[in-house]
Amino acid sequence: MNAVLVHRERLLLDDGSVVEMVLWCVPEPVIGSSHSFKYRLYFGRHGVRLVLYDNERGKGDHRHRREIEEPYWFTTVDQLMSDFLTDVAEERER
Repeated sequence: MNAVLVHRERLLLDDGSVVEMVLWCVPEPVIGSSHSFKYRLYFGRHGVRLVLYDNERGKGDHRHRREIEEPYWFTTVDQLMSDFLTDVAEERER
């Protein structure tokens, strides 16, 4: 089985910020993760990353909020998307 694209979306928001969400179903978990998804969920403005959720090989599931990087506890794809969009909404309110 090859990787299968599950979701790809890119939104340009009215304030010039970008939301980009890419999610793949992979045949084996990415090293450091225990589920079968590879993802990169990005929010930034003017080339500056403000929120990023990803599961980079070897690092596992984690998120970046501005300069802070912390582990992320993946449970479901729906929860992942919800948590990311909540962080984006909070960042946009700043």
